[in-house]
Amino acid sequence: MSLEEDLARPRWKRWLFNRFVLVPGGIGIIAIVWNAWVFTHNHGTVAGRVVDAKGAPVEGAEVKLWVFNFTTFVEQASTQTKADGSFEFASNPSHNIQLSAEKAGVGRSRIPVRLYFQSEDISLKRPLQLSAAETGK
Repeated sequence: MSLEEDLARPRWKRWLFNRFVLVPGGIGIIAIVWNAWVFTHNHGTVAGRVVDAKGAPVEGAEVKLWVFNFTTFVEQASTQTKADGSFEFASNPSHNIQLSAEKAGVGRSRIPVRLYFQSEDISLKRPLQLSAAETGK
């Protein structure tokens, strides 16, 4: 676009479609969308499933939520799995957690879970798989 064509446009269009307006405006829109996402997904819900080495659901496994506390992970909460192997925690206060599951005679598992923000709601895509090799037997 030539200088003459640019000057022929109305002043408001030249101002609105300027990179000094578009870039900060785009950043502002991204920030608003991100904050809306966080506001609607920050209940602290952590859900998942526990399965055995063959992929079958494990009922009655003890699942623990571990929260990073400056230098180490500390146990925040504990629950038992349901008949379908599912579990849920409703009050995760952190963004850096670990989940562990254990059932006597079946095995144990522990996985790190890194969240984007504190109290982010998450449903694990992959189940915690109990392995007898990790029990020390």
